[in-house]
Amino acid sequence: MNNTRKIIITLISLTISACVFQPSVQQGNYIEQEKVEQIEIGMTKNQIRFLLGTPMIDDPFNENRWDYVYFLKIGRNQAISKTWVSIIFDENTVSQIIKDQDLSPNL
Repeated sequence: MNNTRKIIITLISLTISACVFQPSVQQGNYIEQEKVEQIEIGMTKNQIRFLLGTPMIDDPFNENRWDYVYFLKIGRNQAISKTWVSIIFDENTVSQIIKDQDLSPNL
C-alpha cells in the first residue's frame, strides 16, 4: 500500500511538472492603426517621434529611414502577429511611408 501510494504521487508529480506555462512574447513598438493613418508626407521627424515613439530600428548607416516593428507570439504553438511600418525621410520630412498590415490571422 505504501509503495503504491509513493508511485501514484510520483506519477502525479511528473505529470504536473510536464505542464509548462508559455508566456506571450511581445517585442517592438505597439503600432496603432489609427496613428499610422495620421502619418502624412511632409511631417517632420519630431512629429513622427511624438506620434509613434522612438523607432525600434534606427539604422546608424541610414539616418533617413525609421522602422517600427511589432511582434507578438502567444504561447508555444499559438498565433503570431507581425506588423511593421517604415518611414523614409528627405531633409528631415517624411517622403515615403511603407506599411504592412497584420501578416497573421486574427488573434
